[in-house]
Amino acid sequence: MPDFSISAVIPSYNRIETLPRAIESVLAQTHPADEIIVVDDGSNDGTASFLQASYPQIKVITQANQGVSSARNRGIKASACQWVALLDSDDAWMPEKLAKQVTALRNSPDSLICHTEEKWIFRGNERPVAKEYRKRGGWIFEQSVERCSISPSSTVMSRSLFDELGYFDESFPFCEDYDLWLRITSRYETLLVSEALTIKHGGHPDQLSANRELDRYRIFALQKILESQSLSSDQIEIARTALLEKCAIYRKGLVKYGRDDELSLIDRIAEKHTNPID
Repeated sequence: MPDFSISAVIPSYNRIETLPRAIESVLAQTHPADEIIVVDDGSNDGTASFLQASYPQIKVITQANQGVSSARNRGIKASACQWVALLDSDDAWMPEKLAKQVTALRNSPDSLICHTEEKWIFRGNERPVAKEYRKRGGWIFEQSVERCSISPSSTVMSRSLFDELGYFDESFPFCEDYDLWLRITSRYETLLVSEALTIKHGGHPDQLSANRELDRYRIFALQKILESQSLSSDQIEIARTALLEKCAIYRKGLVKYGRDDELSLIDRIAEKHTNPID
């Protein structure tokens, strides 16, 4: 293996229309990935046979449909390289993405995760990235608590992070990336390449997120990391404050729509974390 080996890992479920664009963007890298792994998560649109016929150089893993976390984890565990670059099957990379991230990581040898700025494409049209969604580097735990601060498709990560902190939580159908970024950013600084080297495509019918589910699983992720006993006292206060704020906002929606069954759960979570944790 070269001194900086990278596996590109692409999970895919019924994305045969967009998957070739993602793959071609990996093949076009000026710093080539050492291997490309596509995990077909139970697609029924002919993805597996298409890949075998069109991209024989790619490692294809097929599995029953288990969700994006399972597919990402399967690809990461199957990788043979020191570093993993994730790419969602509807996104793409600019040609110099990996090269510029490798240069940044070589210049910052203690860094274990590097991400980039993004370009947003919505239904074929470029949209400006809102100020609050601009990426940051350094210690970004506080920003990661506020919102999902890193896009999986923008990352290059050391395999050692997963060995130390765990993989994507497969019990989370939503916010599995938010959960992982909380774990990583609470322990390590994040390296940022301040160029839009990742292209995020949006507006697909199967991509529209349910805001209520996102709000709920962010609460669960914050509860999880607070109970992990892995945070500093300052981080505990940041996470606890955010948890209570998110519970209060989410609770209003539950009351409005008469979701009494869920209301009791959210109230128990909030009550447990109302007092500061010593």
